Amino acid sequence: MTTLSVVIPAYNEEDGIETIAKRVLDVGEALSQVGVDSLELIVVDDGSRDRTAEIAEAIKGVRLLRHPKNRGYGAALKTGFSQAQGELIGFLDADGTYPPEYFPKLCLQAMNGSDLVIGSRMAGADSQMPFTRRVGNLFFAGLLTLVGRQRVSDSASGMRVFKREVLERLYPLPDGLNLTPVMSTRAIHEGVRMTEVPIPYSERLGRSKLSVVRDGSVFLQSMIWTVLAYNPVRILGLLGLGGFGISLLVGLGLGIARLSGVTTLGPWGVAAVFWGVVSGVIGVSLFALGATFNYLVALFYKKPIRQGLFGKPIFQPSLDHHFGWLGGLGLIVGVFLGLFSLILGVNGWEIARLWLYLLGSAMFMLTGLQLVIYWILMRVLDELNQRDALIKSDLEI
Repeated sequence: MTTLSVVIPAYNEEDGIETIAKRVLDVGEALSQVGVDSLELIVVDDGSRDRTAEIAEAIKGVRLLRHPKNRGYGAALKTGFSQAQGELIGFLDADGTYPPEYFPKLCLQAMNGSDLVIGSRMAGADSQMPFTRRVGNLFFAGLLTLVGRQRVSDSASGMRVFKREVLERLYPLPDGLNLTPVMSTRAIHEGVRMTEVPIPYSERLGRSKLSVVRDGSVFLQSMIWTVLAYNPVRILGLLGLGGFGISLLVGLGLGIARLSGVTTLGPWGVAAVFWGVVSGVIGVSLFALGATFNYLVALFYKKPIRQGLFGKPIFQPSLDHHFGWLGGLGLIVGVFLGLFSLILGVNGWEIARLWLYLLGSAMFMLTGLQLVIYWILMRVLDELNQRDALIKSDLEI
């Protein structure tokens, strides 16, 4: 016997709570046709100051839970999750924007192998979403697709169904409106099987509580911090590669200019060299920092999690194992350039002809030293990781 528990968080939703609750209760028959035997509807009143709780309590088939004061959208959902009895748990907003008639489709996917099923507003043909929110959702979905390496069309949808047993893997979740993007981000990195089902989206009943700027910035911070807690190199590594790419472009430009006969640099050329050096040093630092953080994250989780810059190995062994010799090579090149510049200066070369060599020497030495330091740090972390594994193995014997 399979039960679906639907949780509706409600804060000052007296205009729409009765309509949406009755629409949810009316899908019971359609749910039975896809193998869901019973439906539980939980309304969590999140400290409303209007008649929301009174109206919900009077609806037959509704189980009302109440917060004495407003704690937030995510907190209301988590209260409902903790009290839900069903093997499947679903939720949607109280404002009538999401269609409960699509719960059977979401449940069907959940019963056919998916752990988390998301009703995608962005993939649906009929959407009344305001333009600014549509742009924001496209941005966040694109960001999650980029950092999570999995195609997502709607990272913040407020209509979902998931299996009860995956809830532990999705926690901790925030108390605010950012619960849904954080849930999507954690699901991807925890390896939760996730499916999207296109749904229509309607104009809400009553006044929206979402602030595009304020809540959008919270969404962005939450997603980035969640990714950093699982796979730091995905963000830091991509930023690092971007900085290193700028440095390579500047170096290529200098080489082409030199071959073309240009021997002096104007203000723009000097600025380009400056930013090229800064970008290169910062890029190497961020990439190495991300790789090191990944070691730390793996030590904390003590279980396989989805990590890596590109999702599959490009270098064998992985690139961080090459940091030692790459750093050593950078130091050698830097010292060679420095000594070469010194010899040229002793032999009469003016500083105007030597500054670029000296700058290159400093860049190679700084980046080489950073790579060596990070390589040593990662080797120590790797030894600690192997030590823990060996101790566990010996204890089991």
